[in-house]
Amino acid sequence: MPPFNERNPVEDKNHCERPPLHWKTYWENELRPDDHAQLAEFFRVVYGAVNRSNAQIFEGNRSWAGARPELRIIGYDARGVAAHYGVLRRFIRLGTVDQFVAEVGLYAVRSDLEGSGISRHAAMNVVYPTLRMLKVPFGFGTVRHELRRHLERMGRHGHGRVLSGMRVRSTAPQVAFETPQMRVEDVLVAVIPIECSMDDWPAGTLIDRNGPEL
Repeated sequence: MPPFNERNPVEDKNHCERPPLHWKTYWENELRPDDHAQLAEFFRVVYGAVNRSNAQIFEGNRSWAGARPELRIIGYDARGVAAHYGVLRRFIRLGTVDQFVAEVGLYAVRSDLEGSGISRHAAMNVVYPTLRMLKVPFGFGTVRHELRRHLERMGRHGHGRVLSGMRVRSTAPQVAFETPQMRVEDVLVAVIPIECSMDDWPAGTLIDRNGPEL
């Protein structure tokens, strides 16, 4: 696999009413402490605006929530970090089948850019090509039901399918005796065929991450 070049950005030129975003892809071990500090501040602001408790996990220089990404897709503009996707290759289990996927998660976009089409542009022009370079069978991600319409708009371009009626079981990111160590969520599951077709996706309505959510 050719290495990702952090100095070879993809430029988002689709929206002339705002300055373009420059997308860069980093392996996790390429990030410096100041990169993590910048991302942690970005997540505290973005996730904290939804729920203050969501920001607590990003205190200090922690720039991940559960499982740590192995790859990050970051959009920058003149103000700094504008958007972020995390990617982690892993096996998930459906019934008795262990399925290799690249999970896409830890998605965030700065509030002043919401509704600008960044997500749709990034999904088609940055995230999907990155997954193809990784040569995984499928991309995989989960979202809340409230985001179904948003996710389906991106899926109209043929880059994925939204599965409902699914439950996803994950472990807690940290071991604590006073809190449950397992969580089962009723969420929408996004599946993006890369090296395989949707016909190859295993049957089943319960997905086991056997680890924390990305």
